[in-house]
Amino acid sequence: MNGTVRLTQTLDAELVSRLQSVSFPTIGHFLEEGFLDPGIRSMLPNVHLVGRAVTVRIASADAFATNRALALLEPGDVLVIETGHDATHAPVGAVTACAAQCAGAAGIVVDGVVTDIVELRSAGLPVFARGTSVLTAKRKLDANSAVNVPVLCGGVMVNPGDVVMADDNGVLVLSPEEAAAIVDLGLSTDRAEPDILRRLRSGEAIGTVLPGGME
Repeated sequence: MNGTVRLTQTLDAELVSRLQSVSFPTIGHFLEEGFLDPGIRSMLPNVHLVGRAVTVRIASADAFATNRALALLEPGDVLVIETGHDATHAPVGAVTACAAQCAGAAGIVVDGVVTDIVELRSAGLPVFARGTSVLTAKRKLDANSAVNVPVLCGGVMVNPGDVVMADDNGVLVLSPEEAAAIVDLGLSTDRAEPDILRRLRSGEAIGTVLPGGME
């Protein structure tokens, strides 16, 4: 197996704090890239996470690849899993989620399916996937699997160390530099929104409140 190196770069704590305060859909007003396929959705409600991507590419339903990635997780990391378009074998279940949670992970993102959904919801670790399956990954090692390499997840190339932002609406992945460049604009827009809602609810004409509206 290739690419089993532990990450050395960390996310700036101040950047993480600011990203945790921004509404991720607000960022969607300003960017087109980095948004995972909306088919990858939260498996439990009311989640909001920001973390560093630890990546794994799984070949041939290789369960050992995920285990090697789990061993590299550090507090605040998000495990991002490429399955090679495998929509039937679940690489994540109760044990995998427990291991990630015990390592302090912020969550797991799978471009595929998961299993043990009741247990996952009970554990409370944010998990994002395309759905569920009772067919699971197998206890074998495929030489084409790799950990901490660029992976394709939900149509987005995710590099080890990227910033993963995810909530009930979906998943966004940016480089730390891209995230730092957009976060203040997002926060500024969020601060303006309560006043916009207040004006609308007070009966002010829509055309005078919303950008581009007819006055």
